[in-house]
Amino acid sequence: MKKYFQFEELGTNYRREFIGGMTTFLAMAYILVVNPLILTLADVPDLPDAMRMDAGAVFVATALSAALGSLIMGIWAKYPIALAPGMGLNAFFAYTIVLGSGAPWQHGLAAVFVSGIFFLVLTFSGLREKIINAIPGELKYAVSAGIGLFITFIGLKNAELIVSDPATFVALGDLSNPNTLLAIFGLIVTVIMMTRGVNGAVFFGIVITVIVGMIFNLIQTPESVVGPVPSIEPTFGALFSAFGDPSFYTTTMLATILTFMFVDFFDTAGTLVGVANQAGMMKDNKLPRAGKALAADSTATIVGSILGTSTVTSYVESSSGVAAGARTGFASVVTAGFFLLAMFFFPVLSVITSPVTAPALIIVGVLMVSSLGKIDWSRFEIAVPAFLTIIIMPLSYSIATGIAAGFIFYPITMIIKGRAKQIHPVMYLLFIIFILYFIFLA
Repeated sequence: MKKYFQFEELGTNYRREFIGGMTTFLAMAYILVVNPLILTLADVPDLPDAMRMDAGAVFVATALSAALGSLIMGIWAKYPIALAPGMGLNAFFAYTIVLGSGAPWQHGLAAVFVSGIFFLVLTFSGLREKIINAIPGELKYAVSAGIGLFITFIGLKNAELIVSDPATFVALGDLSNPNTLLAIFGLIVTVIMMTRGVNGAVFFGIVITVIVGMIFNLIQTPESVVGPVPSIEPTFGALFSAFGDPSFYTTTMLATILTFMFVDFFDTAGTLVGVANQAGMMKDNKLPRAGKALAADSTATIVGSILGTSTVTSYVESSSGVAAGARTGFASVVTAGFFLLAMFFFPVLSVITSPVTAPALIIVGVLMVSSLGKIDWSRFEIAVPAFLTIIIMPLSYSIATGIAAGFIFYPITMIIKGRAKQIHPVMYLLFIIFILYFIFLA
């Protein structure tokens, strides 16, 4: 085992890898709570049951897909990077595809499945890296920041800190609302721990908020801590019904598949480069075993969609495990083991409500908007498409719309600036695709 994972060459041992893997799990364990709440649209009242996914099945699908993806990344690619259903992509799945366009959630899973297949083909053909390189860095940063604002807005809404208003569209919520106060408490606790550099601060913030909620009878006390693993039958294989439905084959669903692919492109690539650089694994500014690492999330996405969850991607929270000492894929194997064990704790996790997880969404948003500082705002031709990408995502409540707006304006501003030769042909293709997206959307 030591020889396979190159412990001696990388100066590590079982203890450091175990602690690193456990730290990564604690840092990203919130997804086990947040993902079922988002995909089941738990914060949307009076929704037909047919539009809601089964919470227990999504919980198991989340844990299994995270475990599988982390195992592949650890054993095959040998990176200390864990995977799970991605934040932002799950929000796009629930709020844009299901709630926004009214598509059945089975169609959403089918779109995830198709995007995973395309990912795998692009990865093994080498095209995935080429397409990623064709997108300007400023737009990559803008997409990340826009998703961060979108996730934060969802968190603020779930906490009822921000509510709808007939005069101003949005307004500050009722600060005397017990659930809102609980969310504020959770946010303060999480911010304190994050500021102090506590590993797993987001997860521990959820735990502390749950306990306080139970004390004040705002959260139902679970009957047991450990229980049987929920059935995955309600979501397992449900996506295949979409392929026999003619309504699945629309331009809107094509745009959905492209959005899944586009967002995951940069989420995974950015995480791989960032964490690998932090761990000192980059060689000549290149990522060793890049193909295997990129194939890990593609495979996990395909399997995850069959199980019943949205796109699986690499988690930047893996950097906390690297900071704790992880240097090899063995740490990812440890993280996978913890995700498998977590399935037996569904009774505790199932009582957690939206106000409890709202702070986690807000904090993840804070982390994602850090990419704003990497955009050259002094260049107007770059600032316009970047800003439109960022601002339209939360205001339109759609990641796809924000991406489309930015990618349409980028060629326009660059051409007017006299820099048409600097635009990659792929960007012209995306320009046409997103113009058609808006036409058919109308």
